Amino acid sequence: MFIVEKKERETSREYAIRTIRENIVRLELAPGSLVSEKELADQLGLSRTPVREALIDLSKVKIVEIFPQKGIQVALIDYALVEEARFIRLVLEKGIVETLCQQGLSPSQEAALVENLRLQEFYVQNPMSNRLFSLDDQFHQLLFQFANRELAYNLTKSVNVHFDRVRSMTVNVESKRDESLVHEHWEILEAILQRNCTSATDYLTQHLDRYQVDACYIREHFAKFLKP
Repeated sequence: MFIVEKKERETSREYAIRTIRENIVRLELAPGSLVSEKELADQLGLSRTPVREALIDLSKVKIVEIFPQKGIQVALIDYALVEEARFIRLVLEKGIVETLCQQGLSPSQEAALVENLRLQEFYVQNPMSNRLFSLDDQFHQLLFQFANRELAYNLTKSVNVHFDRVRSMTVNVESKRDESLVHEHWEILEAILQRNCTSATDYLTQHLDRYQVDACYIREHFAKFLKP
């Protein structure tokens, strides 16, 4: 299990949710696998109460299934939920890029996004497990942050776990696929810098629809993780 560092002022429950979610996205806790409340608590160095609360919260977004008297299981990937998560994210993030096109980016904000994309390019050429995925996530988080909509970003995170699991399956698998991902990010940024709202939202839509292109690969290589 991958153990993340506890953030300052983060409650035990919040830490448990974030860590369990991260391991589900990374497939360290694979779809269909059984998890133990006690074992998770021991690994996280927490009491069972915050872990139990975290699992209940994750069950509310259908990423964990709790069967009384039977156990707790990481949910299989349900493409209907993946599509719903993509829909929620697309609606919110379209509003974000529209806001940024209207207000523009400061030099420091532009520099932060450019630095992020250059790091993405580096990790396309020098693959490192989950690093490109993290930078991808950070790029989108920065867009929300620069639009002063960090609460909206946090809201998307709760359901976006379904979408993120699918994304993680195709990162660092094929360099051409990863190059396309980074190219799409550059297109979004350049459209925002040009304040071309139509192009920015079109590029964003294409970017978030890429999971459909990868569906055949996922069904071939991860069939056991998919809901029938």
